[in-house]
Amino acid sequence: MNHIYPIQTKVSPVQREALLQQRPVVLWFTGLSGSGKSTLAVQLEAHLHQQGFKTYLLDGDNIRNGLNKDLSFTDEGRVENIRRIGEVSRLFVDAGIIVLSAFISPFAADREQVRSIVGAENFIEVFVDAPLEVCEQRDVKGLYKKARAGEVKNFTGIDSPYEPPVQPDVHIPTHLQNVEESMEMLLSFIRSRISLKAIV
Repeated sequence: MNHIYPIQTKVSPVQREALLQQRPVVLWFTGLSGSGKSTLAVQLEAHLHQQGFKTYLLDGDNIRNGLNKDLSFTDEGRVENIRRIGEVSRLFVDAGIIVLSAFISPFAADREQVRSIVGAENFIEVFVDAPLEVCEQRDVKGLYKKARAGEVKNFTGIDSPYEPPVQPDVHIPTHLQNVEESMEMLLSFIRSRISLKAIV
């Protein structure tokens, strides 16, 4: 028997949007480790904050260090990791915040589940694309080297698959352009396709 009864607040999402004068969305950055997800998410958040938007950045390592530190890196653990992040993102959207989520999120079904959780109208999929060999050359955290040596198991791109988005909202090839050019692609999409300002 279900004994859960969600509270009905007296403040609606529309009222929160009006107060913050912005439309909340989830900008979901997906791609291999080393593709540049966090770099772009950090840069974009700083830009939006400077423009007066209220934002919050969710990143894989930060979430794994707290909320999801009990989860493994097996396929099952990764699925639950992304599901929880989707639910957290939904709460931020309900609060009126623009969310930047940077996660490998290797499975297409999990990204679609997040889209369903937060609402398709609130979900922007950003594919930060760089070939495996480029990401390995960057190897910012030294994880590919450890994965090749067998010290890290179930590592995406090595012994665990990555399913690239088929029709992402934004496709950013970071192996072909620098951070500034990638940022301009993101901002161009935001300007032309979505309005972050609420109508008040």
